[in-house]
Amino acid sequence: MRTLIQNVTAITLDDQDRILPEADLALDGPTIRAVGDAPPDFEPDRVIDGRERVALPGFFNAHCHAAMTLERGWAEDLPFDRWLNEKIWVAESALEEEDVYWGAALACCEMIRAGVVGFADHYFWMNQVARAVDEAGMKAHLSWTQFGTGAAEELGGVSLADTTRFVREWHGAADGRIRCGMGPHSPYMCPPDFLRRVVEAARELDVGIHLHVAESQEQVDNSLAAHGRTPVAHLESLGVFDGPTIAAHAIAVDEDDMAILADKGVHVAHTPKTYLKLAMGVAPLPAFLENGVPVALGTDGPASNSDMNPLEVLRITGLYHKNALGKPEALPRTTLLRLATVAGARAMGFAGSGVLAPGRPADLILLDTRAPHWFPRHDLAAGVVYAAHPADVSHVFVDGALVLRDGALLTLDEERIRYEAERRAFRMVGTPMEQMRRYRG
Repeated sequence: MRTLIQNVTAITLDDQDRILPEADLALDGPTIRAVGDAPPDFEPDRVIDGRERVALPGFFNAHCHAAMTLERGWAEDLPFDRWLNEKIWVAESALEEEDVYWGAALACCEMIRAGVVGFADHYFWMNQVARAVDEAGMKAHLSWTQFGTGAAEELGGVSLADTTRFVREWHGAADGRIRCGMGPHSPYMCPPDFLRRVVEAARELDVGIHLHVAESQEQVDNSLAAHGRTPVAHLESLGVFDGPTIAAHAIAVDEDDMAILADKGVHVAHTPKTYLKLAMGVAPLPAFLENGVPVALGTDGPASNSDMNPLEVLRITGLYHKNALGKPEALPRTTLLRLATVAGARAMGFAGSGVLAPGRPADLILLDTRAPHWFPRHDLAAGVVYAAHPADVSHVFVDGALVLRDGALLTLDEERIRYEAERRAFRMVGTPMEQMRRYRG
């Protein structure tokens, strides 16, 4: 399918930060053929009027737990330890495999409507998330969460052999839209011997690792007591960072930790809404960037941050860090947009995505700028970061295929998904539950 988008304002996020007014975008199947002027010989199958719309690379959500849509609003106004021990790791005792499909499908609906083309997911029964991603037409990096502390604490009694089987089956599936990794929960929950086995499996499968790292000073203190190293140094000593890694959060880190993360090229997923809502403190994003640590923005799961809205994450990231530094010039708008697009694509292994340029994957979105909150339209990049709403997203392309057209979802039955997800969520929390595991920091 060849698509021509005419007369659109294109925020390219290329090396020159070009913003092209009244540009044409020519999409040839899964690839961008031209940006600016369509080639004279380009014969489109469909033409989209881009007037009063802005085009930019689609968002890549660098860390989330998609099926936790089912727990949205279930664990409110609690500190992190009670949030896990009294609510999340209790409700999940009643989680069923099919629930994960419907929860993930609901998240896909929500993310597509917010301009997300790909996401890094870390949860259970990832075969069901892969099913939802395949049907949605999105891209995803999927890691099956494991604790390595015995079958009683693993949902479905899943073993490392089961998760490696999932990776073999799904890595590269859906025409390359699905990538997989290993998903140990964290260094504070997973024993060192289990983490070593995960590293060996990742190396054998030639995939990366996605896990939670250094979410609090308490975790750092406990790691020093147990292993004589910070969580970051502990993971490095086990070889976790020897391959591609997404490290979610990294809130409590020191200069030595940052040097390790930079040297190993670890992609830190920054999810500030969760940090603020759970009063966890906020990761040192500006220091990461100054020290060469790759960072990408994520939403985290709806049980902790309530939604899957990358536009809100953009806004919170900019506002919080500008204020914390006392520097309104910090984190310029195109820097923030790159953290939500090309940085996430790189973290997930989708090389080339995140820039509007010839030869790049056609992963892009259109936003309608006719609502009052856009006017006057002095600076459309600033409008995306600080004024746009998910309702402004009109079109979403993934590998050149439309998954949202004029605000209508094309790949998923949203009405049925809403019904099934809510029904299953109410069943889950309405049945007898028990605490599956305990968080101790």
